[in-house]
This record gives sequence, structure tokens and C-alpha cells, in this order.
Amino acid sequence: MSRRSAKGPDGLVVIDKPAGHTSHDVVARLRGIARTRRVGHAGTLDPMATGVLVIGLGRATRLLGHLALTDKEYLGTIRLGQETVTDDAEGAITAARGAGTVDRAAVEAAVVPLTGDIMQVPARVSAVKVEGKRAHRRVREGEEVELPARPVTVSRFTVHDVGPARADDGTPVLDVTVTVGCSSGTYIRALARDLGAALGTGGHLTALRRTRVGPYRIEDATELEHLAERARTRSRGPAGTGRGEDGEGGGDGSFPAFAPMSLEEAAASAFPRWDLDTRRTRLIANGVRLDAEELPGALRSAGPVAAFGVDGRLVALVEAEGRHIRVRVGFPEP
Repeated sequence: MSRRSAKGPDGLVVIDKPAGHTSHDVVARLRGIARTRRVGHAGTLDPMATGVLVIGLGRATRLLGHLALTDKEYLGTIRLGQETVTDDAEGAITAARGAGTVDRAAVEAAVVPLTGDIMQVPARVSAVKVEGKRAHRRVREGEEVELPARPVTVSRFTVHDVGPARADDGTPVLDVTVTVGCSSGTYIRALARDLGAALGTGGHLTALRRTRVGPYRIEDATELEHLAERARTRSRGPAGTGRGEDGEGGGDGSFPAFAPMSLEEAAASAFPRWDLDTRRTRLIANGVRLDAEELPGALRSAGPVAAFGVDGRLVALVEAEGRHIRVRVGFPEP
């Protein structure tokens, strides 16, 4: 087996997560498809949601915690007229006030206070920890959970279609299609809940699709089943000698038939670039802290910067810190 196939591929994969899968489910599938244990994800999606999920493979998992994925965009449907325990369609209905008298003008007016820098109370059924225990576990065990509000930014809350409908229990409801641009940590379910509260109808989220995370868009995403099928096809090809891990990787020790975005491409798309000379390449690769003045002026306040060696290889993520350049994470040659 080659050295590379023993370690697995390095890079990012942008997955179009299917409904009904947790983010961890996707990671588990990718471990089998890519034939590596070194798989992680940046930014969790609820099982009900679909869309962009950024996956790191191999050494690229070291990038995930540093990616500036604070700017996200979603397409969602909010149902006004009913509340649920989870603030989405996955939970039991707790109130059904109806929304038969609400019109589009009222909806558009109600989203205005929910736009900009706001204080948001997260959904109670969420991964937020309360005294060391996840809020969703406390709620499912029958506890009353009160979560504190926290600052988030909703840069865009655009109302598209507004359509009256009748829920399964006969309640007159209003289904509102929206686009939301927001910072990391914003709960779209909570926006649905708060929009319904502002209108006096109650509300919950019935559909959600993440269309962008940082620089990665849904147009760049690949369906998980497409990758799995390509891997299965490769394992049945002339070079294959059997099924790989979880029955999906190539059985000949080669990689499945998909190519992740390289470590260098991923870093260049997400961080400002600094091309090093030979001396700086050697010093930074060895973890030596350079004077901050060596970093080009425009990059000194840019946060993490991707430092590339003379051969074009990603050497490290660095950042100006006081009078020195700090190596946030290094990427030694494989």
C-alpha cells in the first residue's frame, strides 16, 4: 500500500447534507468512502436541515477550527400559527393559535426588529450546555430549561413567498419562505419562534437549507450518495480486489473516485495569503516566531493568514500577536 493511501487523502469536501442525517452521520459515511479515520466537520446542521456541510479530511481537519465560517446563509420556510417544543417540525405541537388574519405587510414589518445585531434566546432543544449538560437532554427528561439570550447578527432576513395553508389538524396557517444571512451561533428555529411570537400567532420552522458557509456555496457541494456510488463503482472496476472499509472504499488500497479540495486550495479560499521566501519558509516551518514587522502591513490586522512556502505548499496559519507572528497551526510535509 502506498504511503498516501495508508494515511488517506487531505483536503476539504463540501457536502450537500441530506435530510434525516446528523452531521456525525455524514462524517461516519465519509470515513468509509475516503478510507480514513481523520474526518471532521465545521458547523453542525440539524437532522431536518439540508445543504452545505464543510468536511475536512486528513490534515485538513486541522483547518476546521480556524476557518472563519461566521457568515452563513439559509433558505427556510416558517409556519405561522403553530408552536412546537423544538421550534421546528420535528417536535410536538404545543399551541395552535392560527394565522388566518396575518398578511404579508405584517410579516415584513415583524422581521425588521429581528434583523441586525440582536439578542437571541437559543432554541430550548439545542446543543447549548446548561451546567455541563446539553439543553436538549434536559428538555427531553422533562426539565424546564431557560436559556440566556446571547448576541448574534442577522445581516439579512428577506421575505419571499407568503402563502395561506391548512395544517393537518385544521389550523389556518401561513407558510413564509425566507432567506436569512447570519453569524455563527444564530438559530433559524429561534427566528421562526420569535417571528411567530411578535405576530401573536406562534411559529416554527418547517424546512431549512443552508446555501452558504463562509466562501463555500451550495453550487460547490456534492451529494453524499453521489460520492458513495462513485466509490462503489471504483471498487467493482478492473483494478479493485474487494470492498473497502464500510463497503464503500476501493478494495485495492487506492482512493475512491473523488478528489477533495486540496489543503492549499481550501486555505487560499478562506484566508488571506502570504507567500514566503526561502528563509521565512524554513523558519515558520520550524515554529520560529518572527517579528510582526515581517508580515505585510495589510495582513497584520487580518486575523489568521495562510502562509505558503516557495514550492506553493501550505506551511502554516499564522497571525500577528503583539510584536511577533504566532504560528496558529503548522502543516508539516506528509
